[in-house]
Amino acid sequence: MAIIGEIIKRAIKVNGLLQPETSPASAQLSVLKDLLTRAQHTAFGRKFGFAEILLASDPIQAFQERVPIFDYDKLYAEWWHYLEEGYENVTWPGGQKYFALSSGTTSNSKAIPVTDDMLDSIRKSGIQQVLSMKNFDVPAEFFEKNIMMLGSSTNLKDYHGFLSGEISGITAANLPMWFRKFYKPGKKIAASDTWEQRVKRIAKAAPKWDVGTISGIPSWAELMLKEIIRYNKLDTIHDIWPNLQVYTTGGVAFGPYRKSFEKLFAKPVTYIDTYLASEGYLATQKRPDTEAMSLIVDNGIFFEFVPFTPENLDEDGRVRQDAEVLALKDVQEGEEYVLLISTVSGTWRYMIGDTIIIANKELGEIRISGRTKHFLNVVGEQLSVNQMNNAIQQVQEKFDLSIHEFTVATISDEEGKYVSKWYLGADNKAEIAELNIFLDQQLCSANKNYKVARNQSLADVQVRVVPVAHFHDWSANFKKLGGQAKIPRVMKEEEFKEFEAHLAKL
Repeated sequence: MAIIGEIIKRAIKVNGLLQPETSPASAQLSVLKDLLTRAQHTAFGRKFGFAEILLASDPIQAFQERVPIFDYDKLYAEWWHYLEEGYENVTWPGGQKYFALSSGTTSNSKAIPVTDDMLDSIRKSGIQQVLSMKNFDVPAEFFEKNIMMLGSSTNLKDYHGFLSGEISGITAANLPMWFRKFYKPGKKIAASDTWEQRVKRIAKAAPKWDVGTISGIPSWAELMLKEIIRYNKLDTIHDIWPNLQVYTTGGVAFGPYRKSFEKLFAKPVTYIDTYLASEGYLATQKRPDTEAMSLIVDNGIFFEFVPFTPENLDEDGRVRQDAEVLALKDVQEGEEYVLLISTVSGTWRYMIGDTIIIANKELGEIRISGRTKHFLNVVGEQLSVNQMNNAIQQVQEKFDLSIHEFTVATISDEEGKYVSKWYLGADNKAEIAELNIFLDQQLCSANKNYKVARNQSLADVQVRVVPVAHFHDWSANFKKLGGQAKIPRVMKEEEFKEFEAHLAKL
């Protein structure tokens, strides 16, 4: 009998039941008051009158009236550059030891301060995820298995006298002692500088581990699983990890990857979605009968919601200062919003770049729908990444394709006509002419604006299927491999032409 596992499972069940009953909206008001109280004596807090906001009859409204909306560039230019110069008490009390470097899908690069309070918040959110396992049908033995956390390197680098890396590497370097017994690939392998070296070492060591959970961005988790299978001459990953039961995904929508993942498994695997960004641990799936994630509303992050409409965004995909902004209590289910966050790392009314759909207001549940700068609207087509993902899933089912990656751009051809060009990363081919027509039909059905554009300004849809390795090669040359690096779903014309030029050389 799995005695330790049974104890852990019972503890989770009891502690889960003892969680305080409070509405997400009430929890959010408490979080905002706590953030304002703790930061009122910082330079930022004094500038925008946090002490006065706390005295207001409606602190949320006062907060929104006094504090402007920020994106990374604005917050860095006006405030965060002082952190790199060694100043403290700028936007959060004290200083910070770490900077999280983003993968740069919507910006060239970002360095987000990671305070001790944020690391504590991420740990507590991880505990919430573990507690939510009481809702999933897993045996006691599951809680004694290893957890494979496929993140970036824990070998952190110097950044203006601080330590820097991707957030997954920073959090892995700060795991609590009790958790290190379960953590794989372990400290030495996780410190490998390159993705290729890390995966090779994982594949070699894999037979020594009894993994029950895998966590990581789908594209890189899939590559890791394939390399383990290839190196150890297996049919599926369950030949070597028979107790693998859970995959916690995050970073991008999992739907387009599901078909190819299931080919690597011999047994059913439970998929649990999570939302860990460079700026914090924002949400996690807490129940099995939904694909939505619960916002972590009581743990150092205050959320705001901007209706995802053209009038609320400028031409660069940034939220306008006069945009309509809602608190959680005012959102509507089924509607799409741009997410703003204020956190214990000193981000304030910060546009994280993601769009979400409210799935269940009462439970504070959301689904990630895309990125503000990955919204395709060159000639009025107004396609969201969520609609693209859904269309790609339909293509996979229709043509029996396993599409691992895709990207799209609307560009002008030699005749000055606008064309929607798609590259799909797959390991098998399809009849392109029929695929073009089918994809076009799916998008017309999903989006009336796209349908109008196709009848007026968008002359053609062109689809090319290429080996998924071409995407990885481009990422290695222009972004990076592994960790939290993501392939942009939508590219601007200049970047897309560079992408095409690179593929032409392969």
